[in-house]
Amino acid sequence: MKLPVPFIAQTKALLGEEEYSKLKGALQSESPVSIRVNETKYFSHEEWDSVLWCSTGFYINRRPTFTFDPLFHAGCYYVQEASSMFVERVIRKYITEPTVALDLCAAPGGKSTHVRSLLPQGSFLVANEVIRNRSQILTENLIKWGQPDVAITNNDPADFSVLGNLFDLILTDVPCSGEGMFRKDSGAIEEWSPENVEICYQRQRRIITDIWSSLKPGGILIYSTCTYNLKEDEENIAWIKEQLGAKSLSVDVPEEWGITGNLAGTESPVFRFFPHRIKGEGFFLAALRKTGLEGTEPFQTKSSKKSKKEKPLEIPTQAKQGLQHPEDFELERRGDLIIACRKEHVELVNSLRQQLRVIYSGITIGEMKGQDLIPHQSLAMSNELNRKAFFLYELTYEQAISYLRKEAIRLDVTAPRGYTLLLYRSIPLGFVKNIGNRANNLYPQEWRIRSGYLPEEVRCL
Repeated sequence: MKLPVPFIAQTKALLGEEEYSKLKGALQSESPVSIRVNETKYFSHEEWDSVLWCSTGFYINRRPTFTFDPLFHAGCYYVQEASSMFVERVIRKYITEPTVALDLCAAPGGKSTHVRSLLPQGSFLVANEVIRNRSQILTENLIKWGQPDVAITNNDPADFSVLGNLFDLILTDVPCSGEGMFRKDSGAIEEWSPENVEICYQRQRRIITDIWSSLKPGGILIYSTCTYNLKEDEENIAWIKEQLGAKSLSVDVPEEWGITGNLAGTESPVFRFFPHRIKGEGFFLAALRKTGLEGTEPFQTKSSKKSKKEKPLEIPTQAKQGLQHPEDFELERRGDLIIACRKEHVELVNSLRQQLRVIYSGITIGEMKGQDLIPHQSLAMSNELNRKAFFLYELTYEQAISYLRKEAIRLDVTAPRGYTLLLYRSIPLGFVKNIGNRANNLYPQEWRIRSGYLPEEVRCL
């Protein structure tokens, strides 16, 4: 690994010769593989080593061939870098009541799925991604994770200012120079330069400035990067405190975990992850509280004016049958789609739709085709799915891969005609419509496995 000369000089000045030498050695070793388990769907992890700072994080011996693992497609786990799972320590300490949270730079969805799993009951998460094509994979991953109290948006940070002080918690995993990813991504080394560091730290300040008004007084900002330098890390935290009046928050960390503190000589508690000290990649995190009492009221939903002649589209009575707790949800028909939103979040979601580009929210129950309600993949993936509403059919591994490739599936003669929920190892994968001689595959076209071959060795959980 050939590191840029300015990076070497910068990092030696930060760590000293001895620590830098250890870091360099670690960067030449193999990256550990870590996953985070979705305990609402999957529990078998007795033989794995735990990520010390994450209750559902584990190290596994080899990277899974997740493209060919049906459990990955079912949302049973997420392949996530271990260091970034430290966000759990902040949320568990400071978030104890129902919360409206924003993950500002959310794609591909690792931290969003993690945060949504940690938030108290009654909470709601807005997961935002400014780049349109990246917001699609974010949507897919959050749907697969299965928790319905989420909206996915595609907006610039400045767009959120119209919402007023809406959020109790904002997570900003800001774009950075990527020094902490050198071991995993050779492209990060090629793109690194002192000039890019300058661009990044100034961009990070603009992002925080743009989003600050959306945080409630007393609310919490989690700031993180995957880089080492002081400009993007400690210096930006000092700037946020000085310019925006934030207060640093501490988190208890056992010394034996190997997490490093502030390297700028200031008192602000920060959390640094170096690959020669912990089992993971480079990462930086700090938590801050917004001080003061002044703020702007959250945006209020405006009632939409409809023509007296305009009647709401009909929602079939069977639409609620696919939900375990239909009494908790309000159903809405948007075009041909039937969408369920938890009643306590309807007003919030309507506010978001009026001001932002909302790509997805709630649970899509199904799509109307004439008088027929075709069940949607979102329902199959949801933790609110009522399995009793469908005939269940267990697939073999080979059948599961065929289904995930959106190939034709043939069920045995015992399967009744109609919509069937397919399972793999008792976990829902999606729907088919059984018409007798074959079953129409309803798996989303854009999610399908595109590879037409299986590797010689497939490693699944």
